[in-house]
Amino acid sequence: MVSRLLHPLLSLHGWEAYLLVGFLVFAEAAIMLGFVFPGETAAILGGVVAAGGGVSIEAIVILVVVCAITGDSVGYFVGTRWGRPLLQLGPLKKRQKGIARALFELSRRGAIAVFVARFSAFLRAVVPGLAGMSEMHYGTFFVANAAGGLVWGTLYTLLGYFVGQKVEAATGVASYVVLGLIVVTVAVFVVRGRINRKREIGQADESGADLAADQPAAQHGDGVAGDQPSLGNGSD
Repeated sequence: MVSRLLHPLLSLHGWEAYLLVGFLVFAEAAIMLGFVFPGETAAILGGVVAAGGGVSIEAIVILVVVCAITGDSVGYFVGTRWGRPLLQLGPLKKRQKGIARALFELSRRGAIAVFVARFSAFLRAVVPGLAGMSEMHYGTFFVANAAGGLVWGTLYTLLGYFVGQKVEAATGVASYVVLGLIVVTVAVFVVRGRINRKREIGQADESGADLAADQPAAQHGDGVAGDQPSLGNGSD
């Protein structure tokens, strides 16, 4: 699946490239596409396409940042409206302990947890919805989300642009070799991201189990997710 997405994206130009990159970044948290395709991969590839002249680097950076912030905002409101039912569906149902730990971190750290979550593949996909579900004030969430989206989007897009410039500097057969190395590198990046995500989930599950053991009262009521502390106004 990864290779089928990488090759077409590297050859896209203009609005098609903008549309695909923007959708992948937006959908990561909005519809939890991040469980399948990490948003940073799309940001990096957008930078590579910009280095080849297919799109403007300034425009692609702005697009990635805006879509990251907007997608997380949609995820926040989805969590506000349908958060608890969604936790009982699909892969989330199997990760209740990890989600409980994420909710605990949100209640303890507030905006800081939202900002830090932007740089973790698993948390980036679920924290916006959990923030909405936990009743964090949207203003608090938006500031932290915007700051994280700005830093994250700019960093990964420029990283892709820098890598893409190395391809453009090569000529002839060498350019194809370097391009192939980029595809392999990005594919490895995706695989490592999935491995790290599984490791994060495992660590979160262990922490969640310890938390549940320390707080037996939290097992009563609506379940693991339903008994987490409310954030109120989201202040630390």
